[in-house]
Amino acid sequence: MDTSRRILLAGLAGLAVAPTVAAAAPSAASDDVTVAEERFARMIAAAHAPDVTCAWEAERYADSHWPSYVAAARSVIEARA
Repeated sequence: MDTSRRILLAGLAGLAVAPTVAAAAPSAASDDVTVAEERFARMIAAAHAPDVTCAWEAERYADSHWPSYVAAARSVIEARA
């Protein structure tokens, strides 16, 4: 599976949770975040970037906004377990 498809699928998975959970906890503490949660949060954030067609812009958006998506990433990871 190529990267762009993986990012879009992760964004769709996080879309169901992100608007409600991210609004409830906009700044997650990055101290207790696992590597898997951080990576998945970055992937969800990249999928929600304003310009998804530009990989560089999506990566830059993910770097600055991933803490807002930690709760959504945790919810998706817990649902998969």
